[in-house]
Amino acid sequence: MIRTAIALLALGTPVLADAPPLPFDLGGAYTLTDQSGATRTQADPDGHPQLLFFGYANCREVCSAALPLMAQVVDAAAVEGVEVTPVMITVDPARDTLATLGPALAQHHEDFVGLTGTEAQLQVAYDAYEIETEEVFFDPEYGPVYAHGSFLYLLDAQGELLTLLPPVLSPDAAAQIVAKYTGPQS
Repeated sequence: MIRTAIALLALGTPVLADAPPLPFDLGGAYTLTDQSGATRTQADPDGHPQLLFFGYANCREVCSAALPLMAQVVDAAAVEGVEVTPVMITVDPARDTLATLGPALAQHHEDFVGLTGTEAQLQVAYDAYEIETEEVFFDPEYGPVYAHGSFLYLLDAQGELLTLLPPVLSPDAAAQIVAKYTGPQS
């Protein structure tokens, strides 16, 4: 059933806020550390919806498309009157350290939050979103390259999953979906 729902989402068929719950169980509580060293959970401390991605800040593969897309969606959603916090949970904590997360993500958007943690802490988040990571090859220049998910997860301010956004949507289309789920904020 999850594959069918993801296939529909990949075609740009979102589950709207007034629709039944998602036909799969993803999301949940986690406690990680942001690039400033502060503890963060799945809830946004500023009360904003969140656009969540699992990847790594210094990636030359999928992340190099997903992270700029997230930044564009955040800016396009702001035009719709919705403040969204872009969040990335690392799949490569050896590379994405507290020292490297912030500068790498700030290249995409000043509001990006990068999260890392211990192997056990990260595994809790991976399990909640059914993220599987696997080293697919070692690039002599950049280090290990990991296979990981490519969906963007739209969460409400409390960290509840609202929908998935496939990374093939345009920033404007994704921002419209975000606005439909969250509505303009005062």
